[in-house]
Amino acid sequence: MKRLNDELKKKIDMINRGEVPKGYKKTKVGIIPEDWEVKKLGETRDMEDKYSFTGGPFGSDLKTEHYTSNGVRVLQLQNIGDGNFINDYKIYTSNKKADELYSCNIFPGEILIAKMAEPLARACIVPDSEERYLMASDGIRLKVNSDKYITKYILECINSNYFRNKAIKKGTGTTRLRIGLGELAKIKLAIAKKEEQQKIAQILSTWDEAIELKEKLLEEKKKQKEGVMQKLLTGKIRLPGFNGEWKKVKLKNTGVIVTGTTPSTKIKEYYENGVYPWVTPTDITEKKYISKTERYLTYKGLKVGRFLPAGSLLVTCIASIGKNAILTTDGSCNQQINAILPSKNHSNEFLYYLISYRVDYIKSYAGTSATQIINKSTFENLKFFIPSLPEQKAIAKVLSTADREIDLLTQELEQLKLQKKGLMQLLLTGIVRV
Repeated sequence: MKRLNDELKKKIDMINRGEVPKGYKKTKVGIIPEDWEVKKLGETRDMEDKYSFTGGPFGSDLKTEHYTSNGVRVLQLQNIGDGNFINDYKIYTSNKKADELYSCNIFPGEILIAKMAEPLARACIVPDSEERYLMASDGIRLKVNSDKYITKYILECINSNYFRNKAIKKGTGTTRLRIGLGELAKIKLAIAKKEEQQKIAQILSTWDEAIELKEKLLEEKKKQKEGVMQKLLTGKIRLPGFNGEWKKVKLKNTGVIVTGTTPSTKIKEYYENGVYPWVTPTDITEKKYISKTERYLTYKGLKVGRFLPAGSLLVTCIASIGKNAILTTDGSCNQQINAILPSKNHSNEFLYYLISYRVDYIKSYAGTSATQIINKSTFENLKFFIPSLPEQKAIAKVLSTADREIDLLTQELEQLKLQKKGLMQLLLTGIVRV
């Protein structure tokens, strides 16, 4: 095994230096095995089907009034994952309209490519189904010539880093990159013999199955947590040892509430070489804790801003209302965020979960302007049923355990995806032969 690893490392080092190992050749797509070919994507299509490499209809061909509650399913950008088909988003058009746009019909087992949005040129295989499918305007159909190519292999080539980078370079547009059918067709691929394509496709499919299984486990764990939150945060189920009455409390009575500020960005000494996190809504993600931000404040910046001690609960009150996180170090936030500095009788972790669960209730108090907003007065007068501190801590502990399990599964999923990307790089360039 060590010898094989040493030989592989030697081969990779040679290729990285631009040297051609024995049994390889230099091509326009890089150094590949001598028995491999270079083909343009458009050359992999089924030449007997004149619509085998086709873009979706123009917007004028398929308008809003053509959508129906059932019939032929229209596949949108939202259905195209990075290698996987996303089944959640469903819209339809009539059979009559699909017949009129027959050239834009797409069938199970064919490749669907996104010609805009990130990541550009991502692709998936249309799943087996009794449903009939029509592409939307930002999709591209590719029916592969099955005599020469394995569809799964071509799909993996399209989703490789090499192909993705080429597509991005050929893309146009400022706010959202787009790539046309003609430019996409010209991108070159390294093509193995069909038997090797099949073996590579089978190996990568094994990783896909592992990733899919991990994704299902993660979704199940998230649903379980939602169910536990619904029961524990409403008092429908009480943890052992607790039976006291919950009290209706205004948010301002859970601690001190302050609204953040923005120290002048024109004064460099407030930000340059800063070490104190300055939190804005974009810094708040799905993670419970926050210590790293896009920008930091210096001590001077912190003094003119709103000083927040570690443990403060930050809640977004403009636009993305209800996003919240716990600050793990001293820092500050901008004016789009209200910070709760919990009193000794209230747990910041319990409040984090309570606000996460009651986000719809919080949003219901937002104004009806284009940008939703909850002012400080409204925010601090929101009312919640809250148990005693010991029960708050016990509930937070249960939910924190669920979060740790979700985090572990998320890390394992990301690791599997990274491993597959690394394997794709080795297999689709022929560095590792199968």
